[in-house]
Amino acid sequence: MLESYRTVRQAGHREIVIKKSRFIGYVQPVEDEEAAIAFIDGIKKQNWNATHNCSAYMIGERDEIQKQSDDGEPSGTAGKPILEVIRNQGLKNVAIVVTRYFGGIMLGAGGLIRAYTDGAVAAIEAGEAITRVLHQEIKVELDYTWLGKVENELRGRGVRTGDTVFTDKVVLACYPVSGEAEAFQHWMTDLTQGQCLLTKGSQLYFIEGE
Repeated sequence: MLESYRTVRQAGHREIVIKKSRFIGYVQPVEDEEAAIAFIDGIKKQNWNATHNCSAYMIGERDEIQKQSDDGEPSGTAGKPILEVIRNQGLKNVAIVVTRYFGGIMLGAGGLIRAYTDGAVAAIEAGEAITRVLHQEIKVELDYTWLGKVENELRGRGVRTGDTVFTDKVVLACYPVSGEAEAFQHWMTDLTQGQCLLTKGSQLYFIEGE
């Protein structure tokens, strides 16, 4: 799994007007190609009377899946610019559709490339680009006498925490950044003078800064 990657927070859309043509950029985070295709098909059905529904998506840890469609626009003037925006912004697992309602004024190849680029950028702004960072769940079991000290130290270090379970002992769910998990375990063992039980859980992504 990647230590971190950029994607969009949510589905979103935004409209821009260029020489009387309406360009509506739609974006959605997707986990696989099937989801990307379903998203694009949905936008096409929603905008069945549009002049063009051009699209691109990039999926995979190493961007293994990259597809784009000009949907009737001159070759290379729509799908490719949309894909380039995704690539240049360093996004992964993202699908974008830029829908065009023709306004009667021809834009030329250069104008189309700029318009579809701007439409893709507008879509990403609507979906909000974020960074997801991989964390390792580590459950820390200890006596109640250690709770105050450990909680203060966790806050001081800015370690992400989850639920706390209270039984005869206390179990804290901690989520250090994946690459720092081993160092976290050493630190916690030293902090509690070896009087804690550490259990590794699953790895999961959190949004950076939240």
